[in-house]
Amino acid sequence: MNKIRLFAYGVAMGAANVIPGVSGGTVAFITGIYERLINALKNIDLKAMQCLFTGKLKEFSERIDFSFLLVLFLGVFVSILSLAKLLEIAFEQYEVLTLSFFFGLIIASVFAVSRQIESVSISVIISFVVGLALAISVAFLPPAQANDSFIYLILCGVVAVCSMILPGLSGSYILLLMGNYVLVLKAISNLRIMILLPMAIGCVVGLVLLSRLLSYLFREFKDATIAVLSGFVAGSLLIIWPWKQTIFEVFEGKEKAVGYIWQWPNLDLYFAISLFLIAVGFLLVYWMEKKSTRES
Repeated sequence: MNKIRLFAYGVAMGAANVIPGVSGGTVAFITGIYERLINALKNIDLKAMQCLFTGKLKEFSERIDFSFLLVLFLGVFVSILSLAKLLEIAFEQYEVLTLSFFFGLIIASVFAVSRQIESVSISVIISFVVGLALAISVAFLPPAQANDSFIYLILCGVVAVCSMILPGLSGSYILLLMGNYVLVLKAISNLRIMILLPMAIGCVVGLVLLSRLLSYLFREFKDATIAVLSGFVAGSLLIIWPWKQTIFEVFEGKEKAVGYIWQWPNLDLYFAISLFLIAVGFLLVYWMEKKSTRES
């Protein structure tokens, strides 16, 4: 695969991972690199580490598809570091418009992911409904308070990276529910190592463990697995609905977000701009999928 294109896919995955409600796994899926990514991560095991520490670098590189992972994750990291501050400002100043763009991305992603199901059956339909129900239930969970303890940050890293590589289940949204989204976003912007280090440890652990499970599911139950992931993507539309209001309650003198009220938009110029951005997001994913299909 062309290294420049692979790096661009990494940049797109990194951008998606910063936004609550958007999944980097969805980007990997629609660009056709998802299974290769999962299989490469699955092979980071004791045998791979043995090859690395005994100097068998070529065998290590071939086993984990090192050049593929290096270029892809370089794109992810560059994107996260460069976009974190920009997206923080975008959410503060233009939350509805920003969410509208990503709402369009997700609508297109539902079709892009589900089209990869080869044979529709009762079990596939049930799997889709299960994924949809799980994603919707996540949308109704109240956000927690921020917690910067070392162990909790490791747990945040594990959970966030697991949801990051599952199409439709947003790692950033999970961090929002766990109360640490803003904390981590500011840590990235300001390179706060004491926050980022435990997160990184959790991310590595989560990546290695989940990739093995997903590799097995894709090998043994591919259509059902894709159906569950399609349900995740469809259900995440509720999570990223642009027109919602956060509900706050006061606990021990402090305001705490406890949920959301979903609203219908006002039919005005701002809504027209939002629709335009939804269309732009939709067409961007459609273009990425078509380009990936032609080049595969």
